[in-house]
Amino acid sequence: MRGRLRSVTISIKTKLGTLVVVSVFITTGLLLVALRTETELRFITVFSVIATLLLTQFVAHGLTAPLDEMNKVAKGISHGDYTRRVRGADRRDELGDLASTINRMADDLEAVDRNRKELVANVSHELRTPIAALRAVLENVVDGVSAADPETMRTALAQTERLGRLVETLLDLSRLDNGVVPLRSRRFEVWPYLSGVLKEAGLAASRRPVGSGSGPHTRTDVHLHLDVSPPELTAHADVERLHQVVANLVDNAVKHSPPHGRVTVRARRGPFPESLVLEVVDEGPGIPESERHKVFERFNRGRVPAPHGPGSDGGTGLGLAIARWAVDLHGGRIGVAESARGCRILVTLPGIPQQRG
Repeated sequence: MRGRLRSVTISIKTKLGTLVVVSVFITTGLLLVALRTETELRFITVFSVIATLLLTQFVAHGLTAPLDEMNKVAKGISHGDYTRRVRGADRRDELGDLASTINRMADDLEAVDRNRKELVANVSHELRTPIAALRAVLENVVDGVSAADPETMRTALAQTERLGRLVETLLDLSRLDNGVVPLRSRRFEVWPYLSGVLKEAGLAASRRPVGSGSGPHTRTDVHLHLDVSPPELTAHADVERLHQVVANLVDNAVKHSPPHGRVTVRARRGPFPESLVLEVVDEGPGIPESERHKVFERFNRGRVPAPHGPGSDGGTGLGLAIARWAVDLHGGRIGVAESARGCRILVTLPGIPQQRG
C-alpha cells in the first residue's frame, strides 16, 4: 500500500488547487467561528490572512527550492561542470520530471566530454608511434646513417599506411556523427567479394608490427580462413559499408588471436531473399559475458589483460562501433554469439527490402 501511495503522481496544478481549497476552508471556518462566538471580524480577517500566508509560504518554498537548485546546476553545466546533479528526482510531480531530465542531460554531457577526452588521448597515442618511427627513418636517411634502400622505404611505407588507417577511422567516425549515410546496395557474389576483403586484411596483418607498432617484426602467424556455403551464394548490400564491417571484425579478431591462431569468416544464406548471415570467429581469450553489451560502444578497448596476442595494441576502440554503425544502416543486427572457444561475432543483413502490399 505504501509503495502504491509513493507511486501516485501529484501535479503542481493539483497542489496549487489544494492550496486554494484549504485557504477557502480556513477563511470560511474562521468566519463561522466569528459568527457563533461574536468575535470581531477584523480579528478573524487578520488570523485568516496570517494562516493563508503561512500555508502559501510553505507550499511556495517546496516549489521554488528545487528550481533554485536546478538553476545552479544548469549554470554549472554551462561552465563545463558536469559532475553536479539535482536532488529531488524522486519527486512525483513536474519538478521531479524536470530534475530527472536535467540529471540525464548532465550524464549525457559528461559521457560526451569523457569520450572527447578519450578520443584525443587515444588518437594522440596512436599518432605518436608511427610519426616518431617515420621521422626516425627519414632522419636516418637524410643524415646518411642508413641508405634509402627498399627495406628502409618499406618501413617508412608501413608507418605511413598505419597513419592512413587511423585517418580513415576518424573519417568513418565523422560520417557516423553526421547522421545516416545513403546506402548504395546492389547484388554481389559473396565468395569473390569476401576473398578480396580477406586478402586485403591478410596484407594489412602481415604489415602490422608487433606491440606498439614501431618494431621490425610483423605478424604473419594468424591464418585467415573463408567458409562460404553454398559457393555460389549471392547477397544484396552496400559493398563499401560491408567492407568496413568485415575488415574491422577481422582486424579485431587478428589482434586478439593467439600465436599461430586461426580466424574464420563464415557466410550463409539468410531467411529472406538475398539476405546474408556472417560469422567471424577467432581463437583468442573471448569476451566475458558481463562485457558483451559494451564491445560495440565507442572507445571501448576491452578489459582483457594485455597483450591479447602478438600485435595487439588495443587500437582506438572505434572499429567495432563503426561496424555496428554500418550494420545498423542496413537494418541488420550484430552481436556477440556464444562460442566454445574464442569470440564469435554474428552479423545478419536483411537483403532486399520487402515490398509492402
